Amino acid sequence: MNDPIFEPININSLKINNRIYMPAMHLGMSNAYEVTDQLIDFYAERAAGGAGMIVIGFAAVNDVAGGMPNLIGAHDDMFIPGLARLAKAVKEKGARCAIQINHAGANAFSLAMDGKQPVAPSDVPGISKETPRPLTLEEIKQTIEDFGAAARRVKQAGFDAVEVLSASGYLISEFLSAITNKRDDEYGGSLEQRMRFGLEVLQSVRRSVGADYPVIVRINGNEFMPGGLNRKDLQRYAERLVKEGGVDAINVNVGWHQARVPQITSAVPRGMYAYLARGIRECVDVPVIASHRINSPEVARALLDDHLCDMVAMGRSLIADPYLPLKAASNREDEIVHCIACAQGCFDALSRLTHVNCLCNPKAGYEKSRRIEKTASPKKVMVIGGGPAGMNAALAARERGHEVVLYEKEKRLGGQLHLAGRPPGREEFLEFARDLSTQVQIKSIKLNLGYIVDKDTIVKEQPDTIILATGAQPAKPRIPGLSSPNVVDAWDVLEGKVRTGRKVVVIGGGAVGVETALFLAEKGTLSADALKFLMVNEAESDDDLYYLAIKGSKEIVLIEMLPKIGQDFGIATRWGMLKGLTRHGVDVRTDTIALGIEESGVRIKEGEKEAILEADTVVIAVGSISDNSLEGAIADMGIDYKVIGDAKKVAQAYEAVHDGFNAGRDIL
Repeated sequence: MNDPIFEPININSLKINNRIYMPAMHLGMSNAYEVTDQLIDFYAERAAGGAGMIVIGFAAVNDVAGGMPNLIGAHDDMFIPGLARLAKAVKEKGARCAIQINHAGANAFSLAMDGKQPVAPSDVPGISKETPRPLTLEEIKQTIEDFGAAARRVKQAGFDAVEVLSASGYLISEFLSAITNKRDDEYGGSLEQRMRFGLEVLQSVRRSVGADYPVIVRINGNEFMPGGLNRKDLQRYAERLVKEGGVDAINVNVGWHQARVPQITSAVPRGMYAYLARGIRECVDVPVIASHRINSPEVARALLDDHLCDMVAMGRSLIADPYLPLKAASNREDEIVHCIACAQGCFDALSRLTHVNCLCNPKAGYEKSRRIEKTASPKKVMVIGGGPAGMNAALAARERGHEVVLYEKEKRLGGQLHLAGRPPGREEFLEFARDLSTQVQIKSIKLNLGYIVDKDTIVKEQPDTIILATGAQPAKPRIPGLSSPNVVDAWDVLEGKVRTGRKVVVIGGGAVGVETALFLAEKGTLSADALKFLMVNEAESDDDLYYLAIKGSKEIVLIEMLPKIGQDFGIATRWGMLKGLTRHGVDVRTDTIALGIEESGVRIKEGEKEAILEADTVVIAVGSISDNSLEGAIADMGIDYKVIGDAKKVAQAYEAVHDGFNAGRDIL
């Protein structure tokens, strides 16, 4: 039986070798709209990895269309040579290549447009929070022509197809949605009239590129915005785009950037938004592409087999592992390093105005600068600690050509990834622990599990260099009562090593405290299978099912001495975590100091008032401290060494991975 992932497909006259579609993502790798070598290297690597179609972008259609730093330009002929270099590099590696064109509308930032005010259908602010200037009718007509001209440049540069972005709250979305379109002319009012701009843009693009050139459109399957368009509305729009806009394929996106429904984080079940693609696929007769959280061939295969879509968009999946398609095609799926939807290296990087990279793949975004060449003088490298830092150090050193031996005191690899993967919606961190463990095994790294390293072990191994990656241990606050029998550590709670009572106070509002509170808040709630059973059998009302899904059996109070909680989460994750605390009814108290732990609970101070928070169990979650107790002995032995990861400085898994990789790569 043929694998549906690797069946060819046609979009208009273009034959694509497989069903893997890498969607356009803002990477922050361009410079003043110009294509850079870094961008070319990034995409050439994904093309070499076997993706069927790669879409690059977005590219601006005029000089007020971008409004973000490090965008690609398609709004002037001067950008065609750079675009041509990019298209050629991708196609030479065997993939089909398209580019997405777009206008940011109210989502543009004036600072990135030499002070020009963003434009939109109406004066409704977007993610930039700036009030845009409503476009005149003349400017609307010109913008429609600008889309067509940009498409012509894309074709001239040698791309196999063009994709138009009509999603995510950008300009075409803003015309389409009643949230942002307050016009009273022919481009506003009813949904039919609000569709006009998008339809005319696609018609302009079709006129510019001709009948045989593939034109793709990316639309929302649901805006997930209060007062916005729902999936039925957008199915009608999809029908019109095909019948009147000349569209050859539809790429189904999820939500606006402003939507408060999680879209890209690990809390989103794998492949769940494919139902939106299915709804559109049942309305049109062109290929439909499903997207969001499709991070494994197994999920992709199921979506195709179950007729939910015709192609699968795998974006961050190919950032994490460019060679996912080739591994799937050659029966090596167990070797894939999966995207874990942490957003730490991709989305969060853009918020810091840096280019996209990856927690799971330290080479992503550094394809040339972090390329590893074999050493001419192999060394024996001893890595102590098998968490994310230690494993990445071992893998990089092994790739360099060194003999590597890895010691880990536990009987499994992964370190704190096993803690990170315990809270609800964070299970992908366990996948990452498994993926790294597999990489260690297939690279023939000598492994010693359940082994506590001491000076004698080092003498026996006689390494040329040591990488100390012994991680961290829980920090203890200096408050009375820590030795009380009702006190437990957050790490032990997450690992399931201790029991907790009905009333729980969590001390510490950082990431571990928030995750532990959410972990405990899920206790007693109905599972997804139970909810579906009760729903389809109409056993309970919708309101009761919602209550049973979020109301656990414990009363939880989370206290933090600072004014805010969860400050060590990334921007893409934090809002969802805080929303979860509210949803589950966790009592969050900031600016609250734990004075001591008593038999009845925790004595606290809020402002000038003291009180007792009753608790059956008190959970300590005040962070971690580095565990580098071996460093002194190693230094005394005169062996070359490096301390990495949490053993050097407590940080997130992202820092551990990159620190470990660089340490292993730098051993010459």
